[in-house]
Amino acid sequence: MRTTGRQLSSWAVFALLLSVVPTQADAFELSAGISLGWLQAGTIPRLAVGPHAGISWPIQRDILFTVHDLCTILPPTQEDGPGIYNQTSVDIGYAWKDGNISAGPSVAFYVMPACGVTLCGHVAGLAVGGHAQTNAYVAGPLGVSVSVNVDWVGRGSLVLPGYVSVVVVVGPVLRWSAK
Repeated sequence: MRTTGRQLSSWAVFALLLSVVPTQADAFELSAGISLGWLQAGTIPRLAVGPHAGISWPIQRDILFTVHDLCTILPPTQEDGPGIYNQTSVDIGYAWKDGNISAGPSVAFYVMPACGVTLCGHVAGLAVGGHAQTNAYVAGPLGVSVSVNVDWVGRGSLVLPGYVSVVVVVGPVLRWSAK
């Protein structure tokens, strides 16, 4: 399997973030899950399914620094083929015993079918945007995660000239903590 320069640069940014994050308390929390929801880019919403993961560090008593990744898969339909939408965000959040909430800027890589007002086709590229997520743990480490992502996609595309994409997914989440 070949690794492209783009993949290496993503991992380099992630490693840099890990090295500069203040860790007052030697603790972190990992969370992962599978979500189901909708992605809307252009005029037609699409089913969105995919794994998500995050790592959080406390920077104050209840304030978190969090890195999230959501890899959304758009299953093929009769009209369109499959798509992928991967979004990574760096968030600041608030935590309590049974949950947390966070928000921050994001960057997304996408290759997906989409429809504008007059044209349909495949779009691909990088997009900047914002991310918000909340996790509520209802049975020990098992909980529910809700993620909302907004990105500006389609710049320079005849299919989606300057449109916004919105991804809303909900699903189970599992957390692991280290103190």
